[in-house]
Amino acid sequence: MKIDVLLGLQWGDEGKGKIVDVLTPRYDIIARFQGGPNAGHTLEIGGDRHVLHTIPSGIFHPDKINIIGNGVIADPFILYKEILALRAKGVEPRVNLLISKRAHLILPTHRLLDAAYESAMGKGKIGSTLKGIGPCYTDKTARFGIRFGDMLSADFKLKYDALKERHLRILESYDFDLSKQEIDKMPVAEYEARWFEAVESLKEFELIDSELFINHALAEGKRILAEGAQGSLLDVDFGSYPYVTSSNTITAGVCSGLGVPPTAIGKVYGVFKAYCTRVGSGPFPTELNEETGELLRQNGNEYGSTTGRPRRCGWLDLPALSYAIMLNGVTDLVMMKADVMNDFEKVKICTAYKIDGMEIPELTFETLSGDVKPVYRTFEGWQTSLKGLTNFGVLPSKLSDYIRFIEKTVNLPIDILSAGPGREQTIMR
Repeated sequence: MKIDVLLGLQWGDEGKGKIVDVLTPRYDIIARFQGGPNAGHTLEIGGDRHVLHTIPSGIFHPDKINIIGNGVIADPFILYKEILALRAKGVEPRVNLLISKRAHLILPTHRLLDAAYESAMGKGKIGSTLKGIGPCYTDKTARFGIRFGDMLSADFKLKYDALKERHLRILESYDFDLSKQEIDKMPVAEYEARWFEAVESLKEFELIDSELFINHALAEGKRILAEGAQGSLLDVDFGSYPYVTSSNTITAGVCSGLGVPPTAIGKVYGVFKAYCTRVGSGPFPTELNEETGELLRQNGNEYGSTTGRPRRCGWLDLPALSYAIMLNGVTDLVMMKADVMNDFEKVKICTAYKIDGMEIPELTFETLSGDVKPVYRTFEGWQTSLKGLTNFGVLPSKLSDYIRFIEKTVNLPIDILSAGPGREQTIMR
């Protein structure tokens, strides 16, 4: 048995959470392989909106196991808050949520470091979510990190204090006045106290050697879906560096983030919007800074699930999409939010970039780093509702034209089309 993968092909916020939820009945296990509470996977179930930050999107299916893998980093306070929110809606995560002992902990001081680094950048700010993601991954790589398994050791507090002291020395070098700082609108000391309370509560959950659990499950014939966070164009190696996240968001990250060999990878579901969005700073060749972009934002409710920040909006970028498909070895394409453009008279797709008058059909180092202008192809809008449509054969002809052009360009069929936020608003080939 092989492990299937679902990930985003743009700058995140593609709608991965909904599709994981839709596909979960096909699988036995859903496993997050990277990222942390900077993720915001939104699901609409029975008219209720749910936002998950760390917990896999299969959690609403109590008969399915959900795993927070070793490649994930988690803030105990945020994670436990997420658990309490699920319990308030009648979902008990302790029934089907397992956590890797090797997943790293985000400390309160990681979040302070995040704020200090971002402030020091001035106009060159990355646009961090200030959740401590970068500093935590930095400590992981530098071999200073603390993991979930450490919570069970007798010297956990000693490890915590040593790392905290290291962080405080760094903060002092930035002239960062701790007395004036808050975390999630709380004084730092209060947040730290609640962080430790959350640690104690999380000890009630089953902490596992997730790499062993997952490989044993594959050997037993269990079906597993690996769930990614953020998007391929935010990958630390292949994204629009330095405006990226701190982990590998592409398929290769599954191997290190869950402890499975490359030969175990099966299907790769690549999720993308019918247009593009981005939160935070960084290049965005097709960005629309006028009424069309605002219309996309309003129609699509394009505000960050984690930060609440308005997302930057623009037309679909095919060179970037093709690049992400290549990197990930995508086998199955999923297009989201086609309904957001129902009212548009004209829609556009970027087919290439221009740099100094030269047309470049692929995403390259230069097109991610330099001043580029998009080359567009214009299509007639479909200008009709997609409500109630159940198969590709009854799609509006203009939308079918739009889809066929994408499929021909990327040489891959679109297998799933989302026509709204609900589970039932999903069209399968």
